[in-house]
Amino acid sequence: MTDLDGDSPVLPFDAELPANYVQLDAKGLRALAHPVRVRVVGLLRMHGPSTATRLAQRLGLTSGATSYHLRQLAAAGFVEEDTERGNGRERWWRSVHQATAFRYRDLASRESDAALGYLRSVIAAHTLLAQRALDELDTMPERWREIVEYSDALLRLTPDEAKSLRREISEVVSRYRRFELADKEAPEDAKRVSLVLHVLPGLDGPEPEEPS
Repeated sequence: MTDLDGDSPVLPFDAELPANYVQLDAKGLRALAHPVRVRVVGLLRMHGPSTATRLAQRLGLTSGATSYHLRQLAAAGFVEEDTERGNGRERWWRSVHQATAFRYRDLASRESDAALGYLRSVIAAHTLLAQRALDELDTMPERWREIVEYSDALLRLTPDEAKSLRREISEVVSRYRRFELADKEAPEDAKRVSLVLHVLPGLDGPEPEEPS
């Protein structure tokens, strides 16, 4: 899951989804093909229920614009009104799911514009997340500052090897997913840690030809 400001779980494509995850269909994909909506869902998942006014302050938007995006997300089933909160004058909203999975390759082909819009929104959310952590690095407790990591690795892999790498990483992540974000049984010193994984093939382009 992403903060997010972000929100795709690190899971193998053939893994069974946990009950509190949602797998995108065409309607959900179109609803999330907007960077603000990806961030709204991520904020509700990360920080819990909130109002349009509070979310607008985090997003730098008007409460009216934020309310519009919340209604669109509600219509697609991603958020719902939290009727246990509020005083009648303000509406509170909560996320329906803990994370989103996007695993339909044929859906990406049929809804190519929406798929690209959604993935661009996720990438933008990842960038904001990394920048925010960097901005807070100086004031971060030393124990947590030591684990911040910004790195990349260039590998030469076959498609099967790349799939195996992704699966092994997913298995490692699953071993550490002991507690949900709001789990009260988690250790007192446990904090939210965001892991961002990009597997990006072919970025170097075609191999240069040897001079004759």
